[in-house]
Amino acid sequence: MKVSDILSTNTILMAVKADTKRQLIAEMSARLARHENLDAHAVEDAMMERETLGSTGFGGGCALPHARLQSAKRVKAYFAKLATPIDFGATDGQQTDLFFMLVSPENSGADHLEALSVLSKVMRSKPLCNKLRKAATKEEIYKLLIQ
Repeated sequence: MKVSDILSTNTILMAVKADTKRQLIAEMSARLARHENLDAHAVEDAMMERETLGSTGFGGGCALPHARLQSAKRVKAYFAKLATPIDFGATDGQQTDLFFMLVSPENSGADHLEALSVLSKVMRSKPLCNKLRKAATKEEIYKLLIQ
């Protein structure tokens, strides 16, 4: 699986404004739900339920909220770059400004895990994250993410 299999320029959000984890998850869930024809509250609830198990903020200013939903038809990722970093409860205590949100069908065990692995690898690259922070357009971000 490649990033381009689950992400497009239409699923990249720039200069997102949110003050809290819940606000960010609500905003991203609403956009993902519209694009994927899902119930926004179901997406948000699933994401927040996953966060109760432990923050998906893994450090370096990056987070990867994710969930499986019965109503999801495919594995799909959204990427957001925040206007101002927020506290996402990351393991290193740093503020977070780069996010992937991943939604997968409930029965997509292997595909979901593979997508998490691919996105996690991207987000753990400090040089790539620094380039993403400097990127000014969705197209620039997409090109960086699919390299």
